Amino acid sequence: MIRIGILGDIGSGKSFVAKQFKSPVFNADAEIIKIYKNNKKCFYKLKKTLPKYIKSFPIKKKELRRSILSNNKNLKKISKVVHPIVRAEMRKFFVYNKKKKIVILDIPLLIENKLNKKTDILVYVDAKEKDIKKRLKKRKGYNEKIINNFKKKQYSLTKKKKLSDYVIKNNFKPNTIKQKVEIIKKKVLI
Repeated sequence: MIRIGILGDIGSGKSFVAKQFKSPVFNADAEIIKIYKNNKKCFYKLKKTLPKYIKSFPIKKKELRRSILSNNKNLKKISKVVHPIVRAEMRKFFVYNKKKKIVILDIPLLIENKLNKKTDILVYVDAKEKDIKKRLKKRKGYNEKIINNFKKKQYSLTKKKKLSDYVIKNNFKPNTIKQKVEIIKKKVLI
């Protein structure tokens, strides 16, 4: 199984690029949404950790956002509860897809949390900052302060780019991205 990790800035189009490989994708952000919606154990742990903010199940993003905005350290507390659950789901993903040629890892903190292996192929999605900002502002619940908190947990974009085996310049034109992904797939499958 070839593992391809997708790296890049928040809002650079990593998830779109990941889907273009037409292989199983482990999307950590999507997993977290499922956890908040379905995992009562997670809810009880978060409620115990942040009783002032976490009130009802399913866990609401606005409650999490409020806790992070009131105290930066709350992001770390949330991560401490949620990350082990995400890792368990990732292990299930690998077992379920063990016979696939390629799997894609769309995990924002892939290298920061040491979830990658030396043999993983890393693809950096590079996009212009003004394009990223425009896209982020369209997201529901956009909050610049929270995005900056998340960015502080990540390696610099320069370091991510340097660690990558391939760089895809994202101009947010689907056909261009599809072509670039196909080129990488062919090289990887040789």
